[in-house]
Amino acid sequence: MRFFGTMKMNNNGNLQIGGCDSVKLTKEFGTPLYVVDEDLIRGNCRTFKNNFAMEGIDTEVIYASKAFLNLAICKLISEEGLSLDVVSGGELYTALRAEFPAQKIYMHGNNKTRDELIMAIEAGIGRIVVDNRQELELLEYLCEELDKKIDVLLRVNPGIDAHTHEYIQTSKNDSKFGESIFCEDICSLLSKFKNSRRVTLKGFHCHIGSQIFEEQSFYQGISVMLQFLDRVRVECGFITEELNLGGGFGVYYSKEDTPINLEKCLKDMILLIKEKTMHIGLNVPKIMIEPGRAIIANAGTTLYEVGGTKLTYGGKHFIFVDGGMTDNPRTALYGAKYEAVIANKMNLENIETYTIAGKCCESGDVLVKDIELPEVERKDILAVLSTGAYNYSMASNYNRIPRPAVVFVKDGNAKLTVKRETYEDILRNDLLI
Repeated sequence: MRFFGTMKMNNNGNLQIGGCDSVKLTKEFGTPLYVVDEDLIRGNCRTFKNNFAMEGIDTEVIYASKAFLNLAICKLISEEGLSLDVVSGGELYTALRAEFPAQKIYMHGNNKTRDELIMAIEAGIGRIVVDNRQELELLEYLCEELDKKIDVLLRVNPGIDAHTHEYIQTSKNDSKFGESIFCEDICSLLSKFKNSRRVTLKGFHCHIGSQIFEEQSFYQGISVMLQFLDRVRVECGFITEELNLGGGFGVYYSKEDTPINLEKCLKDMILLIKEKTMHIGLNVPKIMIEPGRAIIANAGTTLYEVGGTKLTYGGKHFIFVDGGMTDNPRTALYGAKYEAVIANKMNLENIETYTIAGKCCESGDVLVKDIELPEVERKDILAVLSTGAYNYSMASNYNRIPRPAVVFVKDGNAKLTVKRETYEDILRNDLLI
């Protein structure tokens, strides 16, 4: 088991995060509770900014907000000098309400609606990442209608099969995302951009997948994309000003995970870009990357109260907690694995094998399988680690369960950044007929 950031055991034998006793946090804010280590997020942002850099090369780090987004994280990301990637009208609206600089917002999505594009155009965001030909036509029409101009990137698919879960592979040749770099009429497509009076194509975006542990996948992506830039220069006369390489940097969730040496990988990526462009004879475009999970995942912990335990006739020993797949669907969706501790018994030895189950009416509502823990009792506080990415973002009201609160912790202070939902919140949009 690994602790990250400011996590440690305090003198009371309790789990401490950001200088805050986790047991006291549950008494103040209730459970389930998402706890976010602010110092770790800031440190991760600086790791990317400081290492994905080289004199003479223009670089930009863009936080992929789909991993975790609220008003507070927008403010933090802006303070750390990163840009922001959004993939929906809701994410864009959140960023704008947080007064995130519009010119530093990038908007993705394979099926952006008319209303979402209008919001992006009128807000004057930095870039829209065009996914397909029909979207270019719609964007052209809307810009004419609004009498606006917009700079864009074209999402392309380099056809790289990153070794990760099928659901988070995004670059295989049959992916729903982007236009293939191998399409024979690429010059015709680029001509449509060139002939547009309203839409200016600045370059390309690609993303090979998520939770990737092989550095070579990133290096292969760079090589393939630079070859593509050379091809469109020679065959289409298009000079690429910007290249966004996406994200996908894997993180540690359990002992089966072996994350890359991030600092070395980032430096090697920049060095490879410099060497490859010199060899090909390309001017180095502005280079962007979009980490999300790698910034937020290990900074999040979810705290639950144990409702009880059960030893089944079949021999499985369950722990029942007051949350589950409503606040963390990743185990059910992807077979994701997590590590966990009893937050109020950090100084006790592990003596029993448990499976941690949630309270939803689903047999598949399991958070962690076969984990060694101390003897667990009702009212104990269970902490599931590394839940910062895609837990709050993907949380639901299944079984009409309210979503948890979110607190940011730093230097012994806890700041509530998302209020706990109430039953009244769940009924807010219901109408009697």
